[in-house]
Amino acid sequence: MGTATTPFSVEIILAIEKTVRQHGWHSFVINTFEDDEQEMEQAAERLLSYRPAGIIIARNGLQNVKIPRKLHNIPIVLSNCVTNDIDVASYIPNDFQGQFDLTEQLVKKGYKKALCMYIPEDAIAAKERKNGFEKAWFSQLNPQTSEQHFMMGTPHTYENGAKPLQRLLESNPKKLDFDVVVCGNDRIAFLTYQLLLSKGFRIPEDVAVVGYDNMIGITHLFQPSLTTVQLPHYEMGKQAALHFIEERITKEKNLIKCPLIIGQSC
Repeated sequence: MGTATTPFSVEIILAIEKTVRQHGWHSFVINTFEDDEQEMEQAAERLLSYRPAGIIIARNGLQNVKIPRKLHNIPIVLSNCVTNDIDVASYIPNDFQGQFDLTEQLVKKGYKKALCMYIPEDAIAAKERKNGFEKAWFSQLNPQTSEQHFMMGTPHTYENGAKPLQRLLESNPKKLDFDVVVCGNDRIAFLTYQLLLSKGFRIPEDVAVVGYDNMIGITHLFQPSLTTVQLPHYEMGKQAALHFIEERITKEKNLIKCPLIIGQSC
């Protein structure tokens, strides 16, 4: 497990704990710094000393992970991560479906011109979400080409996520050239709310805003409530645990549905 410091990490761990207990199994967690290969090797040695029936490697953000060589012949399953090192089952979000369903909702409501502020382009989820958006967006009659921006920096730094909107408002603070802002996550959406409301724009009367993640402890604080997509962290943890309990033999990438959360922001 990467360092369990986010609500997403807690959801995955909680799901694993509950699932294994319900089936009479036991679990323990080892935290690691995600970019420290030496620590990962040490964690692998500790894990093997317990002679586990299986090992779940999880991350709090979807990413590609290195599997310590010591674990290559051990039963492993991945939760919210993938690897190129070995053939192994993984349980990850269906980001294409999540963004498609969200965008389809925008199309049904008649929005025609979007400002998209995505997570960094090198993030695994970024391509799938962009493809999901475009598939749904361009299915409507006479859609206008959206203005698309990828956040600079790493997936875990969001301070600059709304910079494209900030620049547009500085150049023209009285008029918007879009009717919906599609945010790469709920923290970018929070910054978007602040920027728009500070300039006197109403949400959703003047412009709609949608997010992604449904981060615990944040979305219900939005006024008006935010329309977003739920990242299925609990379900990913649960399915990873059941993979061993049910003795599943698949080594495929399993996509977990991302539910649409309807708020009042669009």
